[in-house]
Amino acid sequence: MATRLGEAPAGTAQPASIKLPGIVLGVGMGGFLDGILLHQLLQWHHMLSSTNHDRVGVKYYNPDTVSGLEMNTVWDGIFHTVCWLSVLLGLAILYSRVTHHRMRVWTSRVLWGWMFVGWGLFNLVEGVLDHHVLGIHHVYAGDGQVWWDIGFLGLGALLVVGGYLLQRSGRPFAPQAPVGQREGRRA
Repeated sequence: MATRLGEAPAGTAQPASIKLPGIVLGVGMGGFLDGILLHQLLQWHHMLSSTNHDRVGVKYYNPDTVSGLEMNTVWDGIFHTVCWLSVLLGLAILYSRVTHHRMRVWTSRVLWGWMFVGWGLFNLVEGVLDHHVLGIHHVYAGDGQVWWDIGFLGLGALLVVGGYLLQRSGRPFAPQAPVGQREGRRA
C-alpha cells in the first residue's frame, strides 16, 4: 500500500512530536525573561503595579512602598513559579518523547522554532490579558504606556512568525528514531 509523503505506513504509529514540549518550554522561558528583565533588573513593573487603574478591582499595592513592594514581590514569585512549572513540564514532555540521541534535539531548528512560538504566545496572551483586559500592569507605566504594551504584543507576533518559519526550515525530527532514520513529516 502506497503512502503519501509525510504519512506513516498503515499500521505504524506516528512519532511523537516535539511541537508541544517546544511551545511549553517557550512559554516558561519567555515568562522567565519577562520576569527577570522587566520585573527584577529594570524594575519597570511588577505583577500588581498598576492595580490602582486596573479593570477588575484588585487592591492596589504601591510598589514604591515597602509593604506594596513586598506584596508585588510575592505575586512576582507566584508568576515565576508558574514559569518554572512550565519549563519543568516542557522538559518532562520532551524527555518522554525523545527516546534516542537526546542531545541531538537541542540542535534542532524544529525545537528552537517551537520554543520561539511559545515565547511569542506567552507575550501575546500575557500582554492582552494583563496589560489590556485586566490592566493589572503595563510594560512601562506612565506616558506612552500603550505604545510599550503594543510593542510587547508586536514582539510576541514576530516571535510566533519567526519561530514558525525557523521550525519549518529545520530538518524533520523523529524524536524516537535512532540516528540514520529520517521521517517524511515535520515534528
